[in-house]
Amino acid sequence: MSDLQLQIKPIDEGFSLKSRIYDSLKAAIVNMNIYDDDAELRLDERRLSEQFGISRTPLREALARLDQEGLVRIVPRRGIYIVRKSKDEILEMITVWAALESMAARLITQNASDAEIAELRTLGDSFDGDGVMARIDEYSDANIRFHQKILQMSKCDLLNEMAQGLFMHMRAIRARTISEQDRANRSIVDHMHIIEALEARDTELAERLVREHTLNLKAHVERYVDLG
Repeated sequence: MSDLQLQIKPIDEGFSLKSRIYDSLKAAIVNMNIYDDDAELRLDERRLSEQFGISRTPLREALARLDQEGLVRIVPRRGIYIVRKSKDEILEMITVWAALESMAARLITQNASDAEIAELRTLGDSFDGDGVMARIDEYSDANIRFHQKILQMSKCDLLNEMAQGLFMHMRAIRARTISEQDRANRSIVDHMHIIEALEARDTELAERLVREHTLNLKAHVERYVDLG
């Protein structure tokens, strides 16, 4: 099934059903490319209940919780919609992400082990400039894992918690743009330079490279992406 639609797996009735429906639905939304032009943003309650294999009552409770969190919007007599941010909101999110991830890079040079930093190389070693476009979906996933790993390796729980609030939108906008304007090839080069700076424990350089890498995404979105 395309990642432009929700990928739902059935849930067995049982203990903590509400929480499992909520967790599964939220994960499906987070993993969907909601900023693609062809993304299916309207949720069909009947279809979801059939996909989950559950009644509508616990599903509605999960949807109401997601509505409170701002992930979906329930519009009376019209339907339920996954929430996309405006272009200005996305640009602001990217700016904040750049601040968080660059601080994570600084913390990595001070706190992470050599073995932990080496793990970053495994996320890009199988890709090269000549073949990356033929495997763009794989690289898109690896790219997102790279940025998640940077945040996790900071070992700063609050930083990670703040970034998690932006993750759904950052993941989707990265997935949408990675194949545009040679961004995949430039991303591979940027990642290698970032890893080298982290391995060298060059705190200032690592922080700057990570920040510039994310702000390059912001510049691309500002110039080329229409979210109208």
